[in-house]
Amino acid sequence: MLRTLEIRDMLIIDRLELEFQSGLNVLTGETGAGKSILLDSLGFVLGWRGRAELVRSGAEQGEVTAVFDLPKGHPAHGVLAEAGFEDADELILRRVNTADGRKTGWVNDRRVTGEMLRALSDTLVELHGQHDDRGLLNPKGHRALLDEFAGHDDLLAAVKSAWNTLSKARKALAEAEAAYKAAQAEEEFLRHSVGELDKLSPEPGEDAELDARRRMMQASERIRDDIARAAQVMGQDGAEGALSDALRWLEGVSEAAEGRLDDPLAALARAMAELDEAARGVTATLESLEFDPHELEATEERLFALRAQARKHGVAPDDLSGLADTLRDRLAALDQGADRLSRLQSELRSAETTYDSAAMALRDSRVAAAKRLDAAVCAELAPLKMERAVFVTDLSAASAGADGSDAVAFTVATNPGAPAGPIGKIASGGELSRFLLALKVCLSEQRDAGLTMIFDEIDRGVGGATADAVGRRLAALAEGGQVLVVTHSPQVAALGAHHWRVEKRVADEQTTSTVVPLDTPAREGEIARMLAGDTITDEARAAARALLAG
Repeated sequence: MLRTLEIRDMLIIDRLELEFQSGLNVLTGETGAGKSILLDSLGFVLGWRGRAELVRSGAEQGEVTAVFDLPKGHPAHGVLAEAGFEDADELILRRVNTADGRKTGWVNDRRVTGEMLRALSDTLVELHGQHDDRGLLNPKGHRALLDEFAGHDDLLAAVKSAWNTLSKARKALAEAEAAYKAAQAEEEFLRHSVGELDKLSPEPGEDAELDARRRMMQASERIRDDIARAAQVMGQDGAEGALSDALRWLEGVSEAAEGRLDDPLAALARAMAELDEAARGVTATLESLEFDPHELEATEERLFALRAQARKHGVAPDDLSGLADTLRDRLAALDQGADRLSRLQSELRSAETTYDSAAMALRDSRVAAAKRLDAAVCAELAPLKMERAVFVTDLSAASAGADGSDAVAFTVATNPGAPAGPIGKIASGGELSRFLLALKVCLSEQRDAGLTMIFDEIDRGVGGATADAVGRRLAALAEGGQVLVVTHSPQVAALGAHHWRVEKRVADEQTTSTVVPLDTPAREGEIARMLAGDTITDEARAAARALLAG
């Protein structure tokens, strides 16, 4: 519910603060007094696109603040939560427009975009008027309004679920067909490549191992002779034999040396042991360098084959094994592709059957609801002096989607025998207002109680008993909620629970607009003015008192 609206330096409004109430709030005033400026200002703070120049002449900036009460369960809570706002039972919207055209908005003191304000406004305010293009006169919203009237949320959920399943089945089949087609295009390549890699049977790390073995064999001929000569020098005919002789000779005279040869003998024994270990290592190296020349040739052929396959497929040699697995899987998918396509096609047909069934059930419910809505609207038209008019909810086939496969349009015929047509094109201004109001009354039971409804001169073109009927339906709509009405009809104004008069004042050659709350005596005078014009007669006052008395 809109609780407070503060306006500063907007068009001809200097400073204005309004405290609105629940129920039917009426705003009256002479033409040009500034009633439309109030709606422009409210639309500005809600992020609606409207007049470009709003700042009052001579002011640096204009500012509008709107305060809304948010009861539990209000849809605005969801919008705020999604944007990361803390939950609160009060919503403060503020927006500033500088003289150079820059616009800045805040929600609960946090800066936001105009898109965020518009998202909130959809949950806060519903505007209706003769040129309404945001609500009932927009054919794009007629299907949602019919569904709201029907109350078949379970059927809508079933269709949405079936559509999601159908969409996934279509996507899966399309992807599988594309993959199968691509696989078929490279079948020859896959079979040839898998055959080559299977024959080669590469192993991770094999390239480095083969390369090291190859380099060792290539180098062995260059180093083997030197290693063999070293082995000979270290052997029995060389250093080992000489050391053995020296050890034998010294051991033979060690007793005569009276212990002076003990340390040299021990050192010589250690040297013999080290020499023996070195000789074994050199011998082992010589043995490892012995190779069959055919082995070098086979190693090189294997190494070159691995690297050729790696270059061919643009991968590292160590990745050839993984590539072989991948190509093998693609080939298997090709071999199994026909069976998989058949299974996916079967799943798609099943999903289509499920969706068609759910969409048909939703269509049947819509057809039944359309008949009930048409009867309800026509019943409301009679008291509005349009008992001969016809309202028809037209259903036609539409492209299938998450909301079904029906297009919905509200059509009307204002005279017997006349062809029906779109509600926004057939009805005149006054007729359009009454069609609009009748439809809103029929939809009122499904309306969110936290939504503020605004009717801008919806009673234009009607008077007398018809205007009274309009006012009573507006009052009924306001029960348990909030309705704001800008009106020139005294019958409508008299039915308001709260009444404000919009006035234009001129002081020091400056024109400003203000809004004055009216008590009962003042309401009587305002309604008398609306009945009689500039000269208020006793008869007009008596008529005003009669209207206020109901």
